[in-house]
Amino acid sequence: MEILKVKDYEEMSKKACSIMIEKMNSLERPVLGMATGSTPEGLYQQLIRAYQEEKVSFKQVSTFNLDEYVGIERENPNSYHYYMKDKLFGHIDLLPENAHLPNGNAADLDLECWEYENKIRNAGQIDLQVVGLGLNGHIGFNEPGTPFSSRTQVINLAESTRKANARFFASLNEVPTQAITMGIDTIMESKQILLLVSGKKKADPLARLLNGEVSEDFPASILHRHPSVLIIADEEACQYVTTQQGYFIES
Repeated sequence: MEILKVKDYEEMSKKACSIMIEKMNSLERPVLGMATGSTPEGLYQQLIRAYQEEKVSFKQVSTFNLDEYVGIERENPNSYHYYMKDKLFGHIDLLPENAHLPNGNAADLDLECWEYENKIRNAGQIDLQVVGLGLNGHIGFNEPGTPFSSRTQVINLAESTRKANARFFASLNEVPTQAITMGIDTIMESKQILLLVSGKKKADPLARLLNGEVSEDFPASILHRHPSVLIIADEEACQYVTTQQGYFIES
């Protein structure tokens, strides 16, 4: 696990974009794991700009998103299907059939989870998975207490997660109580993981990730056991992390 410390959110987004472009341009058929929320928005803006400047093409790329809410239609502005189309997919040359997200309205959610796992496996696993760090340590929607051995599943969202996401909805009551999420073991099978951390609110979770024990009580701690994890974090997020901890690399 290494940390690339950057000045601010914009620089984090640019660095993440450069890494993703390098990965895409080095592989014949890259498979990318995508995240949602406010953290990767800057990354997606940078990727759109790179595409418009003809620095990268997505025609040979396949994508798999970490998660989707249960019970929200794809056309709903709060669904992650809508988010990805609005923030990235609608502005690049990614083929629609190569963009994969769980179907939170599937008639059989357990079957949907199983089929999603199969799609990832058939694609040859994920080459680079982007993840964020939840305030309670969740990755994807894998809340504290989720077994490290978990695969793609339906999960009950913690109240803290629902409150954190309520800013995207009219009220807390409208925030779904469940989501389909890649399991922790599924995420860990990615060949490389890129963790993006930005802002003062993420300073405590980042410090706990680096200093705490590996425990299912803090799902992101499992990343210590992955052979290739790069954290890109801005100065505000790194305020409780010291260079003496040995994680930092030169920016």
